[in-house]
Amino acid sequence: MPLYRDECVVLRTHKLGEADRIVTMLSRQHGKIRAVAKGVRRTASKFGSRLEPFMVVDAQFYEGRSLDIVTQAESLGSYGAQIVADYSAYTAASAMVETADRLSEADAGLQQYLLLVGALRSLSRSEHVPSATLDSYLLRAMSIAGWAPSFSDCAVTGEPGPHSAFVVQLGGVVADGAAPPGSPRLDFATLSILGSLLAGDWATVDSADERTRSRASGVVAAYAQWHLERSLKSLPHVDRTEHPAAVPTHGPGHDPVAATARAVAATPAPPLPDHDLEPGRAEGTPTA
Repeated sequence: MPLYRDECVVLRTHKLGEADRIVTMLSRQHGKIRAVAKGVRRTASKFGSRLEPFMVVDAQFYEGRSLDIVTQAESLGSYGAQIVADYSAYTAASAMVETADRLSEADAGLQQYLLLVGALRSLSRSEHVPSATLDSYLLRAMSIAGWAPSFSDCAVTGEPGPHSAFVVQLGGVVADGAAPPGSPRLDFATLSILGSLLAGDWATVDSADERTRSRASGVVAAYAQWHLERSLKSLPHVDRTEHPAAVPTHGPGHDPVAATARAVAATPAPPLPDHDLEPGRAEGTPTA
């Protein structure tokens, strides 16, 4: 059976037997790879620390019948140590790799790999607020997967914006005529931040007030989980306390991000037009 080599990001690991691990990775050329790393849990393992979550490696695999076997691993990006040392970065990175794992179930391309590597590198260097880096990653990853949100023109009719009604199920902002009753309304500042997160305009994102970023995070969470068709287990644990949002509370335990997400996601979608329109999908994807 043939050997092959590829650059990979470690997404998660599972114990196997007494000393082995099953390592799930997103690779540059081969999509998602599940492989056995033999003896990796032993103290004397030659590449144990390189096959931890958030690490980027150049690995060689032996192709097996069900699971491949890792035979070599050389470190390309040692982001794990810096990320796990910062709880905010760790929780954001956990949500990123879970999203990458979900999106690569059927297929994964080079863009998804490069996007994830760039996001983990940014987290390890503390270039931006971790939650903002996560939000930008989620919007871009969903766009690459074919669910590009619209924050300007109507996602249903294409009518030029700006529009304030946001409907997750229809792919973003919609014109008043296409918006179902009770649709959440987003202010211009929140829509501007969402567009900047998608485009990578970090000057605008970093200068935004935390209340606006908090509202945008709720929208991003609702959008990503709706199109993934199930919740991200790590997303509720993302730490945003380093920069608490200045929003009024409504009782103990109030979470403005979760509240925004619930309000946006709970809006029913109106009947779709008869013509062949596929809301929520847009051609073209942002660069990583």
